[in-house]
Amino acid sequence: MKRYRTIRALAIPCAAIAAGLLFAPDTSSAKLEDRIVAVVNSDLIMLSDVKHELAPEQERIKRQHRGEELAERLRTAEYMALTKMIERRLQLQEAKARGVDVSDQEVKQAVEQMKRQGENIDVSDPVSARNVRDQLMLLKVIDREVRSGVMVGEADMKRYYQEHRDRFALPEEYTLSQILLQPKSADNTAEALARARRVLAELKQGEKFEDVALRHSDGPNASRGGRIGLVRQGELLPAIERAIASLVPGGISDIIESPEGFHIVRVEEKQPKQFRPFDEVKFEIQGLVFQQKSEDVFQAWLVDLKNKAFIEIKF
Repeated sequence: MKRYRTIRALAIPCAAIAAGLLFAPDTSSAKLEDRIVAVVNSDLIMLSDVKHELAPEQERIKRQHRGEELAERLRTAEYMALTKMIERRLQLQEAKARGVDVSDQEVKQAVEQMKRQGENIDVSDPVSARNVRDQLMLLKVIDREVRSGVMVGEADMKRYYQEHRDRFALPEEYTLSQILLQPKSADNTAEALARARRVLAELKQGEKFEDVALRHSDGPNASRGGRIGLVRQGELLPAIERAIASLVPGGISDIIESPEGFHIVRVEEKQPKQFRPFDEVKFEIQGLVFQQKSEDVFQAWLVDLKNKAFIEIKF
């Protein structure tokens, strides 16, 4: 038996030992009984608690993995489950120490809301009711100890905007023309590809794109010299988007194969990347920065709880 001052001592080797106990097959001669697996200050975590916490994830893992990978996934899941339980106990202890309380009315309202959202919860089950109460306590203590102290200033938002500009980019816009060569039947793909190669050769020899499109294209825009007009990034077939990404205005693609046939595309105009203005996304950024800062403060708060705690792992 080992004693640890903080959760930092919960390393994977300890989890692997535990996994051998939790997941070893039962035998008729020796069946594992419930016992204490961890002490968190004055709280006990039982083996049955860990099994209950782990059960849904364990079933998911068993459906998706086999052999050595299954065993490794189960060991990791067990480690994560125990770590999560210890962290939750520490937060609940802090909530009680700070005088955080949850009324029966708040529990009732939370249950009603969960049912409206489609969750099947039996409030008459003491375990379910306790879980709801604990969750409300966790939300309250985190609001009080973490979120209440998080401030987001104008400078924070502008810095986030500059560092994550691509997040607020507008789709690129192109003005395109194309020549489309379609197989006459499912067996004539090679013939359509040969035509596309001849068309590309004509373009490389200096033939006007509009004239070649008018003579050879099977596309609906052939009569307009193949001109498609304005399109936005995301509206094109992926193969075409990849092909034109590096083209400058006036550039002509190589032959692009798609389910429709063989395309040769010319970029007529290309709008430079534009971004939504800061004032338009300011409130969106405020929420993102608040979430990011809250997570940082939460992790620091949790580390402090662990550092002050007595945690004993009884593997």
